Amino acid sequence: MINYIYAKFTKSLWLCLLSLMLAITTQAQDKPIVIKEVNLIDVIKGKVVKKATVIIEGTKIKEVYTRKPKIPADAKIIEGQGKWLMPGMVDGHIHFFQSGGLYTRPDAIDLRKHWSYEKEQAEIKKRLPDLMKRYLRCGVTTIIDVGGPMTNYDIKKQYSQEAMVPNILVTGPLISTYQPEAFKIKDAPIIKVNTPEEARALVQKQLPYKPDFIKIWYIARNPEMAEKNLPIIKATIDEAHKNNLKVTVHATQLNTAMLAVKAGTDILVHSVDDKVVSKEFVRLLKKNKVTYIPTLIVSANYLKTFTTSLDHHSQDIEFANPFFYNTLSDLKRLPNDLLSTRIQAIRKSGLTAPMKKYLQRKDSIMAMNLKTVHKAGVNVVVGTDAGNIGTMHASSYLQELEAMQRAGLTNLEVLKTATINAARGFNRDNNYGSVSKGKVADLLLLDANPLEKLANLNQLHSIFRNGKMFKSNEILQETPEQVVQRQVNAYNARDIEGFLATYSKDVEIYNYPNKLSMKGRERMRKVYGPMFKRAKHLHCKIVNRIRLGNKVVDRESVIFNPKQKPGRVIAVYTVKDGLISKVTFIRGN
Repeated sequence: MINYIYAKFTKSLWLCLLSLMLAITTQAQDKPIVIKEVNLIDVIKGKVVKKATVIIEGTKIKEVYTRKPKIPADAKIIEGQGKWLMPGMVDGHIHFFQSGGLYTRPDAIDLRKHWSYEKEQAEIKKRLPDLMKRYLRCGVTTIIDVGGPMTNYDIKKQYSQEAMVPNILVTGPLISTYQPEAFKIKDAPIIKVNTPEEARALVQKQLPYKPDFIKIWYIARNPEMAEKNLPIIKATIDEAHKNNLKVTVHATQLNTAMLAVKAGTDILVHSVDDKVVSKEFVRLLKKNKVTYIPTLIVSANYLKTFTTSLDHHSQDIEFANPFFYNTLSDLKRLPNDLLSTRIQAIRKSGLTAPMKKYLQRKDSIMAMNLKTVHKAGVNVVVGTDAGNIGTMHASSYLQELEAMQRAGLTNLEVLKTATINAARGFNRDNNYGSVSKGKVADLLLLDANPLEKLANLNQLHSIFRNGKMFKSNEILQETPEQVVQRQVNAYNARDIEGFLATYSKDVEIYNYPNKLSMKGRERMRKVYGPMFKRAKHLHCKIVNRIRLGNKVVDRESVIFNPKQKPGRVIAVYTVKDGLISKVTFIRGN
């Protein structure tokens, strides 16, 4: 009996201690955060508030002071002098089922004999945690998937429970007037409907999964087809609206976009790119409060990939998933028997003068239309259409912002499209989109002013997601393979700054077994810089790769001149603290 009482007493004591520990932990987690005397970018009023103080408590912004702040005694203080605070940004158009790599859209380029679609989907699923972190590192705290397979809902359910993940909005399959042959598969991302009844049924099918909106793919090769399919568009919109869901529509022609707006769509997820928009169209956008998402860079990226003429933007070198980005250069070396006659011809020709003229005209129309609708007061939201071939997740975001700036928007106007406009477009401005009392604390603390230069968005000091603070260097910590692959990507892009950024300052380069050939990043600059300028066809292909702890062993095939045989080399990379600290080259005869 005494043993029993002692056991009960001991158990009660441990329970009390455990409760006390949990209370202390919870108290520490709930400790208010104060960002003191920061430059606050007010995206609603369109101004900068100097020496503002923001108090975060739990998941929300408790107070915003412009003078004489009342700071809680137990708060964690973050000194904001010389820093800039703004809302977390939104990418209003992405696709989880696409990687951005070469093999992700078999309806555009069918390479399934070389890399199966099942393998592509498996790689995408495996790398989803990495995708989430890359978005956060680029300052994007909300991502909106505007159409994919039903597994989209599983992704939202799984990742919405995690702290270091953006806020996620999704819908299911695109309700379409056309279906590519390649996507006549189980759990298709695009489903063709033939009647208004089928359209309503597909909306109904998604309701139990709680979609955030419904997506229509309005494809019409001529005005007659557009009119013929209009009843399907109307039925889809009507069924969605009956269930209090907004509707997004892919309609890139002025004719289909006009019909979609008249039918009641809420959001156009692409630019009108075939004609300059009319006054009547702009009037309808304003009257119906339609949101316009221009997606300026995505279509050109397809053609640049197929002609092996990628820009290799520094954002892609630094922030794209290096595995998927590397696949874009595969087209340079794939045999002709894997390619259609059309792709063979495009690859061989490169980006010709007529192609450049076509892209310039299309870019000009999209830019002109963006400026027109924005000036008229239409709600414009930034979206990348990331996942499509050549448009990488996360790293394409700044590129899209820069394209909007080139179209004529000021930096402040661009940031509004990424924050408060996006929140309004998707009915979330009560809780998101600005640094305001009562809103969710999804915030960016920057070391440089993005109003001076959009690239300063990369100067991320900390990010707040649901009130939790993460330092920029905590968000994305690449594996040794990713660091080495990013180095290879920069090498193939002949980007000397991106290449050197993967190496430690005092890196050592050896020839096997132990002959030091060069030391230090600056010595590498002197060797590789001139080579990158000289060797226009430089390309390194990884034949095999093995990882052993922090070492990556690559068997590489390197082309300097396409008329000569590739060079063969084995490279042993040692990665320390996220940088390559040592390389040993083993060269064959």
